Amino acid sequence: MKKQLLFALTLLSAIVLSGCQSAQTEGHFFHDYVVSPFVKLIHALGEMLGSYGLAIIVITIIVRLILMPLMLNSMKKQAVMRQKMEVVKPKMTAIQDRLKAEKNPEEQRKIQMEMMGLYKEHGINPMAMGCLPMLLQMPIWMGLYYGITISPDIQSHEFLWFRLGNPDVAMAIIAGIIYYVQFRVSMQTMPAEQQQQMKFIGLLSPVMILVFSFSAPAALPIYWAVSGVILIFQSWLGRKYYQTHPPVEKATK
Repeated sequence: MKKQLLFALTLLSAIVLSGCQSAQTEGHFFHDYVVSPFVKLIHALGEMLGSYGLAIIVITIIVRLILMPLMLNSMKKQAVMRQKMEVVKPKMTAIQDRLKAEKNPEEQRKIQMEMMGLYKEHGINPMAMGCLPMLLQMPIWMGLYYGITISPDIQSHEFLWFRLGNPDVAMAIIAGIIYYVQFRVSMQTMPAEQQQQMKFIGLLSPVMILVFSFSAPAALPIYWAVSGVILIFQSWLGRKYYQTHPPVEKATK
């Protein structure tokens, strides 16, 4: 999972920062079917709302609503995993205590294999965290980035205290902080064991967003900031719901 997330973020950075010609030239698939429709959508919503910045916010809300079922399904799986972890906690604690006390590397490997067997027996995967929602957003990020670069009117449009096409340090910091808060809130929905496994991966996302936002058009931090706020609300709502409506895993044949 860590490798998948690193690959996705690295791929995004490489494609965007490379100045992909196919995104900026008519007749290329990515330009004609991703970037150009994205620009037209921003123009249409911007004319309707009177602001291209508001258009980007509306697009962000629509994207998050479309992805909400995937997120809720992920939270449901986490709630099921938390139940399983509670069941195996006494055995797991005993195995962890033995692992800490054992000094022989060969015996340590055997104990680790015993723990993995316990996970497998109860269908537990501490590293389970879907990357699909993030991967599905990559065309949106890229469409927004290149849509700004090929559209002078969107690029020069002023929203709040900045221009959409110019990097803005304050907006970058806001996006990074919001995604860090989102990471902390989402961690509360995970079992304690999974929280330890996901700490690095969870921190990687806000750090990458912060670093990338320093040089990206301010339209992207807007998207990430609004998206992060919605994710915080969805995480809180999902946690409250599954606390009062514990999911029951379907029995497998």
